[in-house]
Order: sequence, then C-alpha cells, then structure tokens
Amino acid sequence: MKVVAVRDYQEMSDLAAKYIIQQVKKKPSSVLGLATGSTPKGTYQKLIEDAEKNGTSYAQVRTINLDEYVGLGQDHPQSYRYFMKANLFNHIDILKKNTYVPNGKAFNLDEECQCYEQLVRSIGVDLQLLGIGVNGHIGFNEPGTPFHSSTHIVKLADSTRKANSRFFETVEEVPKSAITMGIDSILQSKEIVLLASGSKKADALQKLVSGKTEDKFPASALKLHPNVTLIADYEALAKVPQVVGSIVEGK
Repeated sequence: MKVVAVRDYQEMSDLAAKYIIQQVKKKPSSVLGLATGSTPKGTYQKLIEDAEKNGTSYAQVRTINLDEYVGLGQDHPQSYRYFMKANLFNHIDILKKNTYVPNGKAFNLDEECQCYEQLVRSIGVDLQLLGIGVNGHIGFNEPGTPFHSSTHIVKLADSTRKANSRFFETVEEVPKSAITMGIDSILQSKEIVLLASGSKKADALQKLVSGKTEDKFPASALKLHPNVTLIADYEALAKVPQVVGSIVEGK
C-alpha cells in the first residue's frame, strides 16, 4: 500500500481528483468505482471544476457505486443515487445510462444483489474510490464481513448509523440496512484510491497500517490488493508516526 500524506481535506480532494482525471484521460472509456458521503464530496467538486475549466469529458465513462440504502428510492434526498446526481453526475457530461447504483427499493433484494454483482464482474472497475469508516468499514461492509463476500444486504452497525445521522434529521431516520458491494467485489478493481481526513479517522488508519489483516477490520483486506494508494491528511495519520517518515508527500 502506497501512503501519500497531505496537509488537509482540500489537498486530499485535489490529489484524488488528479488520480481520477489521469485515469479518464489515459482511458476515456474507464469504469470508475465511486463512493458517497462527506469524504469524496470535495473530490467530486474538483472533478466538476476541472471539467468546466479544462473540458475533461466523461461521455464514455461508466461508473459503479459501492452501495445504497435499502428502502430509499432514487429521488429520496438521502439516497446515494440522489447524492451522486447532485454532487457529480448533473454537472459533467456523463450519460445517465452509464451510471450504476444499486436499487434500494428493488422488489427482490437478493436478486438485485446478484444482478449488481454480475455487473461489477462483467464490466470491471479500473479505479475504485473508497472512504474508510471509524470502525474500518469499506462500502457498508461492517466488521465481521468475510473477505470473500460479494454484493449483499448488510445490517448497518449502530456506529455507522450514528456517523451517517448527520445527513438526516434524526438517527432514527437512518435506514437500518443497505445493499453494498462485498469486499471481494471491491478487491476486483484494478486500482484502489482510499481517502481519509480528520482526527476521527486516526484510530482507523492506525489499525489499517499497523494492525492485523482480519475480517474484524474490513479495510485490512486492502492489504491483499497489489495497487492501493492511501491519501490521508496529517490529522488522520497522527497515530501512525512510524510510517510518516517514509510517506510520499502530496503535491
């Protein structure tokens, strides 16, 4: 795992966007794996700014999102389809038919999981953008999720629901389950860029860098992948001083 230290959230977002832009310019028909939440929001804003300023095109790009809340339709303000439209898709020239997000209101959720997994495997992800939860979750794969897992329904941990409650009126409104790409699904990506910012992620990064590779800490599975870059700011890396000396500085 390559670790890149940056000063703050803005520099993290800028560097992550550069990775994505470089991938799209290298391969205009790239498949991008995308994440939601506050961590990648700044990255998406940088992509929009670049598209407006430099004309980077996403007309041939396809995107696959990691997850979606069960029970929320695509027009619900807190659904991840809505998030992606508001924070990226509506502002670049990507075709709606080329953007994939699990259907949280599918009549048969098990069938939806199977179909989504087939999609992930069939088109392949060139670059996967990830965040990391305070409990080490990636996507919505909570502690204890087997590394061999494929797209599945997951019951969200209380800590995850509490962390996501900032986007809802109350924690009670946060859905209790979600569809998520499995850990093995994520590891199929050719390249993974993991983002982390702020002191709240310091414990998680300490476990990721220095801890064991075990399903109790889902993000540790990333150590099994040959091409992972962690971009994190100094606050997030505060508890891994033994690594800081060998870190490549962000530009």
